Amino acid sequence: MKNISILGSTGSIGTQTLDVVAANPNKLKIVALAANSNDRLMEAQIEAFNPLVAALSDEKAAQRLRSRYRGKTKILSGPEGLQAIATHEEADTVLAAMVGYAGLRPTLAAIKSGKNIALANKETMVAAGSIVMAAVKQHGVAITPVDSEHSAIFQALQGNKHREVKRLLITASGGPFRGRTVEDLANVTLEQCLCHPNWSMGQKVTVDSATLANKGLEIMEAHWLFDMDYGKIEAVVHPQSIVHSLVEYVDGSVMAQLGLADMRLPIQYALSYPDRWDNAFGQLDLVKAGTLTFESIDTNVFGAFKLAVECGRTGGIMPCVFNAANEVAVYAFLAGRIRFLDIKNLIAATLEKFTNITTPSLEEIENTDRETREKAKVILAELY
Repeated sequence: MKNISILGSTGSIGTQTLDVVAANPNKLKIVALAANSNDRLMEAQIEAFNPLVAALSDEKAAQRLRSRYRGKTKILSGPEGLQAIATHEEADTVLAAMVGYAGLRPTLAAIKSGKNIALANKETMVAAGSIVMAAVKQHGVAITPVDSEHSAIFQALQGNKHREVKRLLITASGGPFRGRTVEDLANVTLEQCLCHPNWSMGQKVTVDSATLANKGLEIMEAHWLFDMDYGKIEAVVHPQSIVHSLVEYVDGSVMAQLGLADMRLPIQYALSYPDRWDNAFGQLDLVKAGTLTFESIDTNVFGAFKLAVECGRTGGIMPCVFNAANEVAVYAFLAGRIRFLDIKNLIAATLEKFTNITTPSLEEIENTDRETREKAKVILAELY
C-alpha cells in the first residue's frame, strides 16, 4: 500500500489521480489533500477518500469549508497548510500537481522531508531544475514524471544506457491551431483556444498547448529530469496523440511509448512504478487508431515555443523569467485583456528587461519570479 498526498487535488491532474486511487483501493491510500480555493470540490473529495488532513491555500475558502464540515479530517489553510500536506509523516509519495510556479516551494519541502515525488508540475523544474535535482540527490528520493510526454521518455529509457541516447523526441498534438498561419491567429477567440482536439486539461495548460509554450517548458523539464543536453532534445508534432514521446538511440533504434490520450494512464504508472498494474481506463486499439503522422513545428507561427527553447538553452534565470512572464500573459488572455498573439509579444518584451544570472540561488530565483511578474504587469498596463 502506498500512502499518497496530492498537491493540487481539485485540478485536472488531481481529480484524475483520485480516479486512479479509486480504481486501486488495495494499493493506494489518500492521506492528505491540498488545493487552492475550490472548497466545494475539496469537501466532496474529503467525503470520498477520508484523508487525515486537507488544506486550502485560500484562507476564505478554508474558512467556508470549516464552517460546513463536521467530519474527522483536519482542515488547514495558507502556505503552512500546503507545507503540512507536502511533508505529512504518513505519506510516502507526494503527487505534485499544483499549477504554475506556486508548486515549487511545496515540492521542495516534500523532497527535503524524504518523500518520493510523482511530478506533474513542469514549472517547478523549469524555474529551479538545478535546485530541485540537487535536492533529490541529497535526500535520496525518487522523482517519477507524470506528464504523458516525460512518462513516455522515462519508460523508453528503461534498461538502456544514458550514453547510448542520441535524441529525446517529445511529441505535441499541435493544439487547436495546428496548420494555421500568423494571420489566421490574429483574432482567434478564447473559446477556440480552449477547444483542444485530444486532451481535457485545465485552462492554463490548454492555452500553453495552443501557443506550444508547453512544448518549450517540456523540453526544459526533460533537460533536468533526464540529464540531457538541449542539443539532444527535440519536439515534433504528432496530431493523433497516440505516440506520447520517443527515444532515439545511437544505433538508429527508436523506442516509442504508445497509449490512449488519457492522463490516468501515466498517473497510474507514476504511482505503480516499478510495477505495472491492470487499468480500468481502456486499452489502445492500433487498428482503430489508424494512421500516425508527424510534422515539424513552425516556429514562425508558434513564437512562444521558440522563445522557451532559447531561454532553456541560455539557462540561469531565463527559464524562470520565461515561465513567470508566460503565466502573466496567459492569465491576461484568459481575462480578455490581450489577444492570443499578444501572449508571445508580452513574454518577449518582458525577457528584454532581464540580464542573466547563470547560477542562481533559490532566493535569486524567487526574486526573479516576483520581479518578472511585476515587470510583465507594468508592460501589460502600458501596452494593452
